[in-house]
Amino acid sequence: MAIETATLAGGCFWCTEAVFNDVIGVTGVESGYIGGTVANPTYKQVCSGETGHAEAIRVSFDTDQISYGEILDIFLATHDPTQLNRQGNDIGTQYRSAIFPHSTEQEREALDALERARPDWPAPIVTSIETLGEWWPAEEYHQEYWAGEGQRNPYCLAVIPPKLRKLRKSFAARAKESAA
Repeated sequence: MAIETATLAGGCFWCTEAVFNDVIGVTGVESGYIGGTVANPTYKQVCSGETGHAEAIRVSFDTDQISYGEILDIFLATHDPTQLNRQGNDIGTQYRSAIFPHSTEQEREALDALERARPDWPAPIVTSIETLGEWWPAEEYHQEYWAGEGQRNPYCLAVIPPKLRKLRKSFAARAKESAA
């Protein structure tokens, strides 16, 4: 088993975490903050939009089961990479769409994935490729949010199930749960 890491920002980290927790070959997902200027930021600070951080996830995956390119294809298909500094009603740079490569190979693959995704979207993709900086894990109550509190959160109930349906339909062979 060869474990690799992907760091991705696609809006609310609760939503992207829920998607990747349902992907075969993913061995772990951690919600956190990246890309900002404040050391050890809190959720409240990041939500203010003043720290420069993005809500993001760090995905650990087994490269014997799934490639980095496939991780990126799922990422670009399960959020809207054409919205600048927002996802739906979540607005601000903390909700930007960004890929934070861990190597020059991941950076090359990110460019390839953006090119592959272009025909799937009617508007230009604005997902940025940013320098991997300091990773700050989110507070414990954000981890595995959909599996617990998120199932009772109206926001999550409105946003996450459509993302999971898209995963299970478009990437059925990669989803732990099949499409309903």
